[in-house]
Amino acid sequence: MKKTLFLVTILFSTISFAQDTYLHCGKIIDTKTGKVLSNKTIIVSNNMIKAVQDGFINPTNALDKAIDLKTKTVMPGWIDMHVHVEEETSPTHYGDEFTLNDADIAFNSIGYAKTTLMAGFTTVRDLGGTGINVSLRNAINKGKVVGPRILTAEKALASTGGHADPTNGYRKDLMGNPGPNEGVVNGVDDAKQAVRQRYKNGADWIKITATGGVLSVAKSGTNAQFTQEEMDAIIATAKDYGLQVAAHAHGDDGMQRAIKAGVKTIEHGTEMSDATMDLMIKYNAYYIPTLSAGSFVAEKALIPNYYPAIVVPKALAIGPRIKATFAKAYKKGVPIGFGTDAAVFPHGENAKEFIYMQEAGMPAMKTIQAATIVNATILEMEKKIGALEVGYLADIVATNDDPTKDITTVTNVVFVMKDGIVYKQL
Repeated sequence: MKKTLFLVTILFSTISFAQDTYLHCGKIIDTKTGKVLSNKTIIVSNNMIKAVQDGFINPTNALDKAIDLKTKTVMPGWIDMHVHVEEETSPTHYGDEFTLNDADIAFNSIGYAKTTLMAGFTTVRDLGGTGINVSLRNAINKGKVVGPRILTAEKALASTGGHADPTNGYRKDLMGNPGPNEGVVNGVDDAKQAVRQRYKNGADWIKITATGGVLSVAKSGTNAQFTQEEMDAIIATAKDYGLQVAAHAHGDDGMQRAIKAGVKTIEHGTEMSDATMDLMIKYNAYYIPTLSAGSFVAEKALIPNYYPAIVVPKALAIGPRIKATFAKAYKKGVPIGFGTDAAVFPHGENAKEFIYMQEAGMPAMKTIQAATIVNATILEMEKKIGALEVGYLADIVATNDDPTKDITTVTNVVFVMKDGIVYKQL
């Protein structure tokens, strides 16, 4: 009897006196209204936002703690809709696939994940790797590894010779004939099998390479690479399995096929025409511009031997054009999210995308909303992340200055909380 009473007492004490965290915020960005609010206290309990109150409220429980962010601007953790956490650009990148083991890739990904979180990105969508991204997601969810919340496409889907064909550029005796298991599709049956394999492998999303790409060792960066029938089969099968589809696309024909098939997002969108923009509005497809990647590849293409010779003309032609397309799409009213293509440039520099978006004509507040409430909506997590409201996950970041007045402050994040745990506090 005494032992039972003791256990009940311990349990009651744990429930009654669980530690809460009081964040004293000088400014808060309300992503739903687009307003900057002053002098607020966010109370975090476990991994959730328990309250948002006016003024600076002090803890009443001795076990609770207060964090002073009175000189900072506080906002929801950012969401990057296009990253590749398994890899990162380097002059040796194209040879690394022949020298790195899966274990090497896994260890590298741990560092990239932590760097991304410390830059203020508490949620990311990984749009293609070897499949190690699924294990990384799981390790982060279990608290074994520090990193952002990951929703992953596992391995991107390609056609033979297409942008995500894993053996592009190999000599013939190594090239083989990869198929649906490796994410290579030729025909409707392959399309269905490839989607189902991604589901079996643990994917949260499906990613297709609707057109050629810049960095693949293949000639075209813009040609359509799936038939309409193949795309229709991919989207229909993904829908059956509860998965949304993202489409890498630079060329206009591939974009139109993907939008008509029902993709949720178009990545890059370099040669997007007015007609395609109209289709995106009609079908409520979101544009993820990846301006950071476009800027980086155009710069690095000028360095001899940084990229293979076949990549250089594509990087010089496509990279600089994305910003102009983005500016036009924004003015036209195309739904726009936030995504960077991190790995094409170094992880941790994701926040430069805010600056590029503002330079191209999107107001600073709109860029922050794109990286929070808009992206949360795309991920169908709009009731969990993207806003500082009661009942939302405690994903919170802070900057020294107000980014609506000086957008460059986003590149210096001074506070990061994810799921109620403080990972960075300067």
